[in-house]
Amino acid sequence: MNVPASIPSPDISSIQLGPFQIHFYALFILAGIAVAVALTSRRLTARGGAPGTVLDIALWAVPFGIIGGRLYHVITHPTDYFYAGADLWKTLYVWEGGLAIFGAILFGSLGAYIACRRVGLRFLSFADALAPGMLLAQAFGRVGNYFNQELFGTPTTLPWGLQIDPTQPAFPTGLPEGTLFHPLFLYEILWNLLGVAIILLAERHFSLRWGRALGLYLVIYGMGRTWFESFRLDPTEFELGGFKINMLNATVVAIAGIILIIVQSRRHPEPEIDPKVPTRQGHAGIPAADVRAPADALAPEAPERGRQG
Repeated sequence: MNVPASIPSPDISSIQLGPFQIHFYALFILAGIAVAVALTSRRLTARGGAPGTVLDIALWAVPFGIIGGRLYHVITHPTDYFYAGADLWKTLYVWEGGLAIFGAILFGSLGAYIACRRVGLRFLSFADALAPGMLLAQAFGRVGNYFNQELFGTPTTLPWGLQIDPTQPAFPTGLPEGTLFHPLFLYEILWNLLGVAIILLAERHFSLRWGRALGLYLVIYGMGRTWFESFRLDPTEFELGGFKINMLNATVVAIAGIILIIVQSRRHPEPEIDPKVPTRQGHAGIPAADVRAPADALAPEAPERGRQG
């Protein structure tokens, strides 16, 4: 049995169904969203949230996230879209690839916050329920990057080096055909899956409410992305102090996660789970702070009153 000395890239990135061209990148993005919604819904309902709440929030968060992710990508790669004779409509071609996670997180969080206010749900409770699902969604999205041949690192001679078609726009100039690259899409998939396991295991031993699961997500993803960006081949033209903007943003994300965990641990040091407190669904173990609302059990946080749990 011959073991491949490299990882081949797919020959196709889409299929044609009649008049429609279906891009694999878009399919994996949609699959990631579906998995994240399903997992988050299950987690939030188990915590006392009303069934269907996550879908209501997703209807706001997903469009906001897509717009933000695309906007960030276009802004940080201006020469790909703005040049003499350029087709400016391509700035909207999300299905061809180019959704920046930092823009998606920022705008998606804004959409989720608006939706949480509308349905009467504490935003941090939703974010904690979302944390592992978000990492799963990002892992699915990276498979789409693989089909687009757009996420790889510096050249490598390792046996799992990634083949990139030299005719691809992302292929670096000046390198010989046959050069292999670090498969960053694969590294990030594995890192994200590890992050899911860490969050789920940590929740068994620690109280990760009031935004602490969100903070752990930010730390895990920010740390991994900082490392990946350090050897990623990316045509972004934005640098600060000699560092790529994505690398700096990832570091800021990780630091923000640490700060969030520390601040929320100090603001809400009380035990959140009381196994003797039944909920309306008849389950025990739901945080007492989360059983105040008559319809959904995760009402928006009010100053100081949320500390009564």
